[in-house]
Amino acid sequence: MNTANPAFSETSNPEATKLEPSFAIPVTLVLLAIPLLLVQVWLGIAIAIFGLFLLFQTVTLRLFFTATALDIYRSDTLIRRFPYQDWQTWRIFSPSFPVLFYFKEVKSIHFLPILFDPKTLQACLEKHLPLSQSQ
Repeated sequence: MNTANPAFSETSNPEATKLEPSFAIPVTLVLLAIPLLLVQVWLGIAIAIFGLFLLFQTVTLRLFFTATALDIYRSDTLIRRFPYQDWQTWRIFSPSFPVLFYFKEVKSIHFLPILFDPKTLQACLEKHLPLSQSQ
């Protein structure tokens, strides 16, 4: 990885696991907004805008589980790195339809909508941060 311009190439780190996008949440929100527009216009518009925002994030963001950290990229640019050594715990909410991913670091708490393949997310979390160690 080039430290001056931290761009990711899947060939530069073959051991990293890339999470594939999941459009379930954004599409569900946009579809739910349609009937809401008939009942409550402003609520329907707000939910539609939020769904479109999440759709944009799903298309543009990429998550990679590396040997030492969870890396978040926009296009080819690293925008955030979460080293596993700083994690205290994690959880995926709603197992039947995963919608929210929570993790706590030493200095902060993060809640992220699940915009990526939830099964791969779960497998990577269990591989790099087994719950017995992270809680």
